[in-house]
Amino acid sequence: MTGPPPAAAGLAGTARILYIDDDPGLARLVQRALGARGYVVELAADGDAGLERLAQGGIDVVALDHHMPGQTGLDVLPAIRALPDAPPVVYVTGSEDSRVAVAALKAGAVDYVWKDVQGQFRELLGGAIDTALRQEALRRDKERAEAEVRAARDHAVMLLREVNHRVANSLALVAALTHMQTSAVSDPAAKAALEEMQARISAIAGIHRRLYTSDDVEAVELDAYLASLVEELQAAMRASGRDHAIRLSADPVRLATDKAVSVGVVVTELVTNAYKYAYPVDAAGEIRVELRRRAEDTLELAVEDDGIGWTGEGRPRGTGLGSRIVRAMATNLRSGLCYVPDRVGTRAVLSFRA
Repeated sequence: MTGPPPAAAGLAGTARILYIDDDPGLARLVQRALGARGYVVELAADGDAGLERLAQGGIDVVALDHHMPGQTGLDVLPAIRALPDAPPVVYVTGSEDSRVAVAALKAGAVDYVWKDVQGQFRELLGGAIDTALRQEALRRDKERAEAEVRAARDHAVMLLREVNHRVANSLALVAALTHMQTSAVSDPAAKAALEEMQARISAIAGIHRRLYTSDDVEAVELDAYLASLVEELQAAMRASGRDHAIRLSADPVRLATDKAVSVGVVVTELVTNAYKYAYPVDAAGEIRVELRRRAEDTLELAVEDDGIGWTGEGRPRGTGLGSRIVRAMATNLRSGLCYVPDRVGTRAVLSFRA
């Protein structure tokens, strides 16, 4: 009998095989043949004895015979596969019914070997065990590599969440400093510019707050983010003496972080403009923000009011900075802002890919 190939010999140096068979004479022949390949072979006379030995651990491969008193290998195989960290099983059968082999493979055996009267199956069994050990080593290496990748990914997510936390805190500090500067200036134009800058900073900080409190650091729940943004905008505008209700109606949408930042800035600019210019002084009126999913991959954002109206044509009121910012954010979303004509008030619409 020839010895194992070099790769198999390397595996066999530490491999322990459990051979389950009720035929003691045949079991010793198998033990001798596998021992010549460098394997340490233990014997079990039936399924119960085999399971008892497996429960102790330390078995690398099981060779399981089909015919045993009171049971078959197919009865024992599911119990083996149910064990924690179960070793691979090579099924041994003298049955010429191919359905037995198919059933064994379906039940979790990694291979099967036909018994023959000449005893050549012992060599085939050795080859099947060599292959099972290699496959098991590859499987464990794959699981180990996947575990390392998951650990690295989890670590990266944790670091990214910490970055978002620190960015949010830093932006909140900048917004607070801007607010302090606003209180220190008396020029109305400068005060208004600082208030608008504070709103823009807060809009971006809100994205980062959502990212470090979420399980997903790559996307945000846009509807929930807009709800908190609208609440902050309304509180800021009331504090500055402007009091118009903001109504939000948003479909549930998850959106990538960079796109969500652009959407937040657009909403901030359009709502701020509506507060400043839509209604005459002391006139009542509301501002509405809508987010709709128009198709599987298309979203529509709209900000509207019932005020004096603006079609997007002509010279913008104020410095025009807000309009330039909105155009830049729309470009980031690969879209453009359009105004709905022939209606009371203003309706600005932005359609973009989700």
